[in-house]
Amino acid sequence: MMEKNKLIIFALGGNEISPIEIDPSTGKLINQDLPRQWKRTAETCEKIADFIKENQDCYYVVTHGNGPQIGNILLRSEYSSNHLHKIPLDVCGADSQGALGYMLAQLSNSLQVRGLGVHTAEIITQVIVDAEDPAFQNPSKFIGPPLTKEEASRLMNETPDYCAKFYKNADNPENHELSSSSASSGNTQDQLEIWRRVVPSPVPKGIVEIDMIEACYLSGNIPISVGGGGIPVVKVMPEQNEDSETYKCNYGISYNRIVPEDKKPAAIFKGVEGVVDKDLASSLLARMLMERAQKRAQNLEVELVILTNVDAVKINYQQPNEKSLSELTLKETSELYESGMFPDGSMGPKIKAMIDFLECGGKRSYITKVNLLQQTICGEAGTRFIN
Repeated sequence: MMEKNKLIIFALGGNEISPIEIDPSTGKLINQDLPRQWKRTAETCEKIADFIKENQDCYYVVTHGNGPQIGNILLRSEYSSNHLHKIPLDVCGADSQGALGYMLAQLSNSLQVRGLGVHTAEIITQVIVDAEDPAFQNPSKFIGPPLTKEEASRLMNETPDYCAKFYKNADNPENHELSSSSASSGNTQDQLEIWRRVVPSPVPKGIVEIDMIEACYLSGNIPISVGGGGIPVVKVMPEQNEDSETYKCNYGISYNRIVPEDKKPAAIFKGVEGVVDKDLASSLLARMLMERAQKRAQNLEVELVILTNVDAVKINYQQPNEKSLSELTLKETSELYESGMFPDGSMGPKIKAMIDFLECGGKRSYITKVNLLQQTICGEAGTRFIN
């Protein structure tokens, strides 16, 4: 196969699978059931396939979020806890990776009908995090279905460790943390107020399956990886015995081995409960693949494209002086981020992902809507980030 000189990573937001929508006739939230999610995903895959058809000289990788889906899995586990065992959050993440990877594999169908012999491969991905990450003490990641104030109040009363935040629409989290008592106080709020559950979101530090992801895209196929930011895992350090060592993992499982001559610890991991931000994980993936290409002396340009539900990055969002930004340098992006312009629960992680990518040598990256993909790459829409 002829070597290509560009890799494009598409990071799909939850809106490309399960958007938050309000029924205009009733004013109520629309339940994004499975048929709706399949249809939405198929529409997204069609648009990506159109782009790939027109740009066959590139390698591709797809990543995706899982906020709504992992929350649904967790809720089902909690609702059925009188009959079945509960599922921890890391396993919920693994479940969502399989299901959403299966949905996004429709991209293969879209490519086949366009005459392209390219296939997708869903790679269940573990992402390494720090066990001491302060995020475990400060939940901030939105997951689960959108809730009304009354639904959130009921869940917080029923589940003591349930935490929620609210925002007025999918693009503009207000980031006010509310307790059970404030949720049930009866204060009148805007009818478009939407509540979501929040969980810990540790910073991604490494990707366990990086070899498999790299091998898949180099074969000319498309890996679907770091789904939902990846399953968060921490490295297990051994307990030393006389001439052996023991690695203690979850559920009472442990591994023993004779200490090797180099005394280098084995790469043993165990899951932790949290949800890694998919934009930060996608940026890490882009950086790791770029560095690996450089080490093997491959002239590979890597571009990160975050597909979300806004057409471009905006400052003063939803205010009279709102302004879309068509191009930002690394310096300008860093200054805006440091100013607090972008909240953590919304555009903040996307901007941080771009900063991390550019600081490590990335030349170009983008934030846009999927239906503006080609125009964005051509500089006619979206936001372009340059070094």
